[in-house]
Amino acid sequence: MASSISKRAPTKNLMLFSGRAHPVLAQEVADLLQIDLVPTTAYDFANGEIYVRFEESVRGCDAFIMQSHAQPINDAIMEQLLMIDALKRASAKRITVILPFYGYARQDKKHLGREPISARLMADLFLASGADRLMTVDLHTAQIQGFFDGPVDHLLAMPILTRYVKKKYGKKPLAVVSPDAGRIKVAESWASALGEAPLAFIHKTRDETKPNETKANRVVGEVEGRVCILVDDLIDTGGTIVQAAEALMADGAEDVVIVATHAVFSGPAVDRLKNSTACEVIVTNTLPLSDDQRFDKLTVLSIAPLLAQATAAVFEDGSVTSLFKN
Repeated sequence: MASSISKRAPTKNLMLFSGRAHPVLAQEVADLLQIDLVPTTAYDFANGEIYVRFEESVRGCDAFIMQSHAQPINDAIMEQLLMIDALKRASAKRITVILPFYGYARQDKKHLGREPISARLMADLFLASGADRLMTVDLHTAQIQGFFDGPVDHLLAMPILTRYVKKKYGKKPLAVVSPDAGRIKVAESWASALGEAPLAFIHKTRDETKPNETKANRVVGEVEGRVCILVDDLIDTGGTIVQAAEALMADGAEDVVIVATHAVFSGPAVDRLKNSTACEVIVTNTLPLSDDQRFDKLTVLSIAPLLAQATAAVFEDGSVTSLFKN
């Protein structure tokens, strides 16, 4: 007589993992999801190689690995790739890679001959290591979504940022300013969210052979007597955005508020921003900031609620797009 085997409905198990680059953000997301981060052992060998191991069974789980590509960026990326490989070999059911800041995103096309397209290589590395899905915030260009052969959830920090700006500056005449012509579409979305504020942009020139160097030439658009909301996806060395703020003030702006999602803050960025003509610099915490990188007119808004909502939606097979309907 054949033995009967009782059928059980498969249970879903969400497990959240964090690399060492930005554990504070990962813990904040875990708290919002009301779960614990999976205990993980990670350390560097004497020659710089990285070791990772998870301290709990991950078999059959819906795994979410969070790692922001902070400094040192190459170590953060390699650690995350090793974590993905470890999960794949330990039989995780699905692996979602959470990238609050996607490294190498600015190298999304060739400007000169014999250059790599590094953003595409990054996507290939995640796929080869075993990632099933990517989740990231404010990519430098939207086309990077197409580099990964699988689902990509491109989250937008704009609702978090515009809510703050409207509450603090909404009663004043505003203008939304793009630091260059290439980001006009983003500025248009901002203008709509802020109540059809007029648009302007900074005409600038760039020497492609010199990274992080641009020259703000002139303001295109009407900014006189307005609080200018100068928006960009990231601030690296701060040279471009600070020049843009100076150009706006010289053109008669009442004030300049610098807004960016990713506070990379390399080299002289903090000193430049601290001493700039801008009255406030608003960023999110997609990247960790040390005490030395914080200054009086810096405001840091948390991206954790957005990441937690998106993680819950993916886990429950819901719609991530619905988070941005309004």
